[in-house]
Amino acid sequence: MGILNITPDSFFDGGKFNSKKKAIEHVGKMIENGADIIDIGAVSSRPFSKNISFQEEKNRLFPCLKEIIKNFPDVILSVDTFRSEIAKIAIDSGATIINDIYGGSYDKNMLNYIAENNIPYILMHMKGKPSNMQKNIFYKNFEEDILNFFKRKKEELVSLGHNNLIIDPGFGFGKTINQNFKLINLIPKLKILNENLLIGISRKSMIYKSIECEASNSLNGTTVLNTICILKGARFIRVHDVKECYEARKLINLVKKNS
Repeated sequence: MGILNITPDSFFDGGKFNSKKKAIEHVGKMIENGADIIDIGAVSSRPFSKNISFQEEKNRLFPCLKEIIKNFPDVILSVDTFRSEIAKIAIDSGATIINDIYGGSYDKNMLNYIAENNIPYILMHMKGKPSNMQKNIFYKNFEEDILNFFKRKKEELVSLGHNNLIIDPGFGFGKTINQNFKLINLIPKLKILNENLLIGISRKSMIYKSIECEASNSLNGTTVLNTICILKGARFIRVHDVKECYEARKLINLVKKNS
């Protein structure tokens, strides 16, 4: 899954792809490098970021989304939003997947809309919201709290008739660096809970702070951890750098094929 942030303030690539021309060029490059899915977001979720209005999100997202669909009609598009009305317009416009960092807690209509239409839905774990999540990092039992969160949410969606769930443990969303590394070791248990598991650790602070570099120099660390996550069972890997992740997965598949 290739990341397209059309935001001015995302932590790694904010402002790089705000114009339709630059966004289209970047999507084309990601597809050429092996992306199966493009995840497009118009609202930054970096730590301490502030929310924007419905209208601003809509104005940022849809001109770009329509241009991508026009230029790449066969690509699978995921839209990163926590608003059900944005989700509905996105799906009606041709998107396939909704990626919700709030896991349905921001908009009370989101889960009902997703379930009624059985839309592929990425449900993420986050403590609090982006503006305060790194101030609220207390867990009674980290592993149990994460697993129970997804059990409850999955049961709720199943009760509504939904069976198209992808879970994202939310690396960097209300977790310490050590807790993020514990999440990697939790992948096998999360995989048992839900077969479709997405990992998004690309260039995050758990990497660049641990190896003492800047986000711009964290590609090698990202590829190492993505490889570990794939080996532990992650199905979807959300990345800024598609080529490196594609190559890692290809080599892993060759090792497995010849074992």
